[in-house]
Amino acid sequence: MNTTDLSGQNLPGFDATTDYWQSIVSAAELAQSPLPPYARSYPARLPDGRYLVLPLRGMPTASGAAPDRCVASLIANQASLAVVEQLALHMAEGARAHQFEVIVGLPTLGLAFAPLVAKALGHGRFVPLGYSRKYWYREELSEPVSSITTPGKGKLLYVDPNQLALIAGKRVLVVDDAVSSGTTMVSGLKLLERCGAEVAAIAVAMRQGTQWQEKLRRADGSCIPVVGAYDCPRMVRRTDGWWPEDAA
Repeated sequence: MNTTDLSGQNLPGFDATTDYWQSIVSAAELAQSPLPPYARSYPARLPDGRYLVLPLRGMPTASGAAPDRCVASLIANQASLAVVEQLALHMAEGARAHQFEVIVGLPTLGLAFAPLVAKALGHGRFVPLGYSRKYWYREELSEPVSSITTPGKGKLLYVDPNQLALIAGKRVLVVDDAVSSGTTMVSGLKLLERCGAEVAAIAVAMRQGTQWQEKLRRADGSCIPVVGAYDCPRMVRRTDGWWPEDAA
C-alpha cells in the first residue's frame, strides 16, 4: 500500500489528517497566510480571533481526474477533546439568543457536539437522532438522507419512538457538525416536522459555502437561523492554488 492510500485519499496534493484538528492557534502562531490562495489547508477563523487549521479534501470527479474543487474538512471524532469542546462553546454562545426548549443532535458527528452544547446552555439532556435502526423503531419516523461527503443511497435517519414525547410540540435547536449543501439538514428538518417539532434554530461547527442558505427555510418561506463556530468556503483550483469559489 502506498502513502497516498494510507492518507485515506488516493489523490496527490492532499495531506494525511493525523496532525489536524488537534489544536487551535493564535494569529501569531498561524503558520500560513489567512488569505488565498491556499495550498493544502484552510485556516478557519473562530469568533475569539484564533484559528483552526483544516485539511483540504478534493471533491471526486466522474472521470477520476485530479479534482478541480475541494472543501475544508472537520472530522469531530478525530479531533482533540479540547478542540471539540471549544467549538461547542462557540456554537452554544451563538445559539443562546434563540428561544428553544429541546436540543436535538444529528448523526453521526453532530452527536460529538450536541451533549457539549446542551451542557453549555444549561440543559440536562438532548435528543439524539440516529442511522442505526433498533427493532422497535417505526418506518414512519424515518427519513432518507445523503450528503456530499458520504456517497451512496439507502441510509435512513431515525428518531426513537420513546423520545417522541420530548420533541412533539416543542421548539428545538438542531445541532450538527457542519452544513454544506444542506441536503442532510433538510432530511433532519423533515423528520422533526413529522414529529411535531418546530425548529427554532440550527447550530453547527462549520458553515461551508452558501448552497445551504436557500434550502433551510420554514414552510412559510422564512429562513431558519443557522449559527456556526466558523465559516469556510468551497474552493476551486486556479494556477496558483485553491481559491474560494465566489472570489472575484
